[in-house]
Amino acid sequence: MLKIGLTGNIGSGKSTVAKIFKILGIPVYHSDIEAKKFLTDKTVMRELTNKFGTEIVTESKIDNKKLASIVFKENDSLIFLNNLIHPLVKEDFENWCNTVSPTNKYIIQEAAILFESNFDKYVDKTILVIAPENIRLERVIKRDSISKEEVLKRMANQWDEERKVKLADFLINNNDKELLIPQLIEIHKKIINDIV
Repeated sequence: MLKIGLTGNIGSGKSTVAKIFKILGIPVYHSDIEAKKFLTDKTVMRELTNKFGTEIVTESKIDNKKLASIVFKENDSLIFLNNLIHPLVKEDFENWCNTVSPTNKYIIQEAAILFESNFDKYVDKTILVIAPENIRLERVIKRDSISKEEVLKRMANQWDEERKVKLADFLINNNDKELLIPQLIEIHKKIINDIV
């Protein structure tokens, strides 16, 4: 069973692509969703409040927006958070892989910062979803109801697309012009043929 990393910068549409892979019957592990679940872990909460103070807690849980406002402003804070959460996600992903039926030819690990976090070292192939920055910016402002400045701060914490394109095995262009499904089917066939 191959492990395929799926990534794309904020607003690229990688979550939409992940949904299509699920429709094709491919199991998908959502690293970013699972990472957020660890924010309820008592040890993680203690580490975060020791570092950032109790003002990041609302109603006995970590307030994601307050935490984001700190970590996307200060690079050291983001590194601290990633160093705390990434090992937990890595272990959880490995455990999840053990629960997936071996009859599956491959599985997908969706992760926003697959390359930045070195998670690409733990997968066999990588798929990068790309889209022009102006389209990504528009999508995130609409989706998250946040300001352009907030989106640009988050974008600044990700590697630029050109750097990732050089590392990716497959590209999916989600520019609102090219159809997604034919691109996915082509990649799906290539992965299956690689296995056989």
